[in-house]
Amino acid sequence: MIDRNRWGEFAPAIARWESTLGRPAPEPSEPGREGRRLSARFVEWMMGLPDGWVTDVDISRTAQLRALGNGVVPQQAAAALKTLLMEADTSQVMVA
Repeated sequence: MIDRNRWGEFAPAIARWESTLGRPAPEPSEPGREGRRLSARFVEWMMGLPDGWVTDVDISRTAQLRALGNGVVPQQAAAALKTLLMEADTSQVMVA
């Protein structure tokens, strides 16, 4: 059961993504030198990557966030490839 107090208006979206991924959302923030800061593990989860895909690599948090920020969400990449392949297939049929 999703904690509406924790996620507020985002609770339904968090619950759907937890269900899709089959694992609970990690803490969205972690302690930092100047208060709370974004958790790289939460970003990894939001992108739908396997747990630890980037965060279990022995690199700094900054490097983890950079890698995640420069990455592609797998579901978006799959949708883009499917669209491109369907368009390529259609254009070949039209040429023939």
